[in-house]
Amino acid sequence: MTRESAGPKPSPRTDKIAFWYDPKKRSVLYQLGVLAMVGLLGYYLVSNTLTNLERQNIATGFGFLEKEASFEIGESVIPYSAANKYARALLVGVLNTLLVSFIGVILTVILGTLIGILRLSSNWLVSKLASAYIEVFQDIPVLLQLFFWYAFFYEVLPPPRQAIIPFTGVVLSNRGLALAIPESHPAHFYMLIAFLAGCLIVYFLRRWARKRQARTGLPFPVFRVSIGILIAFPLLAWLAGGAPTAMSVPVLRGFNFVGGQNVSPEFTALLLGLVLYTAAFVAEVVRAGIQSVSKGQTEAAMSIGLKPAQVLNLVILPQALRVIIPPLTSQMLNLTKNSSLAVAIGYPDFVSVAGTAINQTGQAIEGVAMIMIVYLCFSLSTSAFMNWYNKKVALVER
Repeated sequence: MTRESAGPKPSPRTDKIAFWYDPKKRSVLYQLGVLAMVGLLGYYLVSNTLTNLERQNIATGFGFLEKEASFEIGESVIPYSAANKYARALLVGVLNTLLVSFIGVILTVILGTLIGILRLSSNWLVSKLASAYIEVFQDIPVLLQLFFWYAFFYEVLPPPRQAIIPFTGVVLSNRGLALAIPESHPAHFYMLIAFLAGCLIVYFLRRWARKRQARTGLPFPVFRVSIGILIAFPLLAWLAGGAPTAMSVPVLRGFNFVGGQNVSPEFTALLLGLVLYTAAFVAEVVRAGIQSVSKGQTEAAMSIGLKPAQVLNLVILPQALRVIIPPLTSQMLNLTKNSSLAVAIGYPDFVSVAGTAINQTGQAIEGVAMIMIVYLCFSLSTSAFMNWYNKKVALVER
C-alpha cells in the first residue's frame, strides 16, 4: 500500500475541555481562592487591630526602637547602658540567647553522645548509670531543673567571703563562677588567627587522608596530627608574640570578686539545666542510631583487626549518622526554644529584654512579633545547617 492510498489522516481534536472539568486548572483555581480568602482574613485582622489601637490612642509601628531604653541589663556580650536605644537593648538580648544556645548545643552534643555510647557499654555498672541519668533527667521538666540549679547557686553555695576555691584561679560562690583569664595582649589575637588557620589546615588534611586511604588503603594518623597542629600553631604564635604570662585573677573586694571572668549564677543555671535535660534525649538518639547498624558490620570490622575505637569511629558512627542527624536537629531546636525559659530565673535573654520593652512602651504586638521572628530565624538557620550537614555525610549508594 502506497502512502497516497493509505487514506486521509484523522484530524486532531480541536474541541477544548472546559476549565472546570480539568483537574489541574481546577486545583489552581481552588488554591487561588484559598489564598484570596487568607489574604482577606489577614487584611481584616490587621485593619481591625490598627483601628482599635488608634481608638485607644496606642502608638503602633517600630518607631520605639529609636527611643532611649532607660533600663539596665545585667549581662551583655557588647557594651550597653540605659542611655542606649531599644534597638541596642534587643540586640543584647539576641546575642545573650545566641551565646547560651551556641554553648549549650556544643556541650549537649558532646555529653549526649558520650552518655549514648556508655548506655551500650558491656560494663553493667556503666550502662546502668547511663540509663539512670537518662531516666532521671528526661522525667523532670526542664523548668524545674532550672529552678533547682538557680536555687543551688543562691541557697547552697556560700557567700563570697566563704567562697569555695577548688584550685587557684577558680572561685565558686553564690555570686557565680569566677575564673582567672589571661590579661589582654596583642599576642592573643594572633593566637586566635593561628588556631583558625590550623582548623583550615586540618580540614584539608582530613580530605587528603580520606582520598589517600581510598586510593592506597594506607591509613593516616589524622587525629594525632590534627591535635598537634591545633596546639602547635597557637603555641608558636604565643612565642612569637613575646610569650605573655600575665593573668587576671579574681580577687575579693568588698562584697564581690574583681578581675578575671565572672559567670553569673543565672547563666550557669540556665546552661546546666538546658544541657543536662537535652543531653538525656540526645543520648537516646545516639543509642538508637548505633543500634540501627547491623551487628555484622561490627563483626566484619573486628575480623580484619580493627580496634573497638576504630570500629566505632570508622564503621559504626558514619552509618549511624544518617539515623542520628534528623532527630538530633529537633533536639537542637528544642534547646534553642527552651532557652526562652531564662526569663523565669532572671537571665536577660531576648524574651526577657523584649518583655521589658513591651512593658515600658505598651507595644505588645510589635514586641511579640519580633520574638516570633527572631526564634523563627534561629530555628530555620539551625535546620538549614543540619540539613546541609546531613547531605554532606549521607552514604552514597552505588
